[in-house]
Amino acid sequence: MPNPSLPTSPSVPPQASEDLTDPSPAALVDREGVRAGVDDALHASTAAMRAELAGTHPDTDVLADATQELLAGGKRLRAAFCYWSWRAHGGDAAGPHRPAVLRAGAALELFQAAALFHDDVMDSSDTRRGRPTAHRAFAARHRDLGWSGDGARYGENAAILLGDLALIASHRELGDALDALAPAVATRSRRVFGRMQTEVTAGQYLDVHAQVLPWGEDPAADEERARAVIRSKSARYSVEHPIALGAALAGADDDAVAATSAFGLPVGEAFQLRDDVLGVFGDAQVTGKPAGDDLREGKRTVLVVRALAAATPAQRELLLTHLGDPDLDPATVEDLRAVLVETGARDAVESLIAELTERAAAALDGAGLAEPGARMLALLARAAVERTA
Repeated sequence: MPNPSLPTSPSVPPQASEDLTDPSPAALVDREGVRAGVDDALHASTAAMRAELAGTHPDTDVLADATQELLAGGKRLRAAFCYWSWRAHGGDAAGPHRPAVLRAGAALELFQAAALFHDDVMDSSDTRRGRPTAHRAFAARHRDLGWSGDGARYGENAAILLGDLALIASHRELGDALDALAPAVATRSRRVFGRMQTEVTAGQYLDVHAQVLPWGEDPAADEERARAVIRSKSARYSVEHPIALGAALAGADDDAVAATSAFGLPVGEAFQLRDDVLGVFGDAQVTGKPAGDDLREGKRTVLVVRALAAATPAQRELLLTHLGDPDLDPATVEDLRAVLVETGARDAVESLIAELTERAAAALDGAGLAEPGARMLALLARAAVERTA
């Protein structure tokens, strides 16, 4: 029997009025009412969080505000990958389990929020989606109100706790969604979600670990490490596991769930490689992050590794001297960008993105999945790797 606590909004099958020719991420996520359904679930989750926090103390209301603000800016791509994988594996848009799948998508969005709160602290990031990151915003509040103690530490502590709250909400949302499904389906879905969380945490550690290791002497080892970080920290939880979760929610068996990796992992890796390109060359007005922010953070991306491997001695010295300098001025950012172009690193990464996308498309074509889910997964993959933000 369906769980009565699940959202009761009606199923939304494709409508004749939908623009099926618009391949933009926003339009794709809107199809079959996915964004609206996930947003409804997120609204209910944050409202419940707010009520629970209010019962603790009025001062905690700012935690709900910060969570709601971060969630408001998401693209919902993870939720869309999950939903359309569910459809591609036989999920019925007019059936009784659609609300549970949308809530599972909301759980993915809440998990991403948790990861972002923590990641921004770990990376000392100043902005997220064009606004101050949570730890910076709480530090500014501390300063503006003249409170005692270390404002930066206060902001970091608040952001860590925000990540914890979002993670708790994610678990609750998934648990409530799975209550509506058959036990075997719930067990398999829970296993996918748990593996995703473990791998992201391991990926975060690998990223932290990579930042302290010697680099620049063995390009092959540097790239292998960079791509291992990409797969664990981003590719799997951004694309691979949401697709696997959708398959599990549709009742696919273990072999069918595992088979989704042939499509999901290369798309996920291409998705992160695109993020790395945008982190250096993206338009700040579109990405919501300062131009060249990844250079200031000194991220050891495939883009940078490829540049170091092909650099002249002068270019190499420029890269190794300035990467990771938080005070990089715009002129030096432009010099570093030029090196990434002149060494062929940017073109090489673009070629790798295209190769991974083509590999994924071939795997999806050979999977024999149901329509319209299979076509939508292909469109979402293309949108994810061709995005500008």
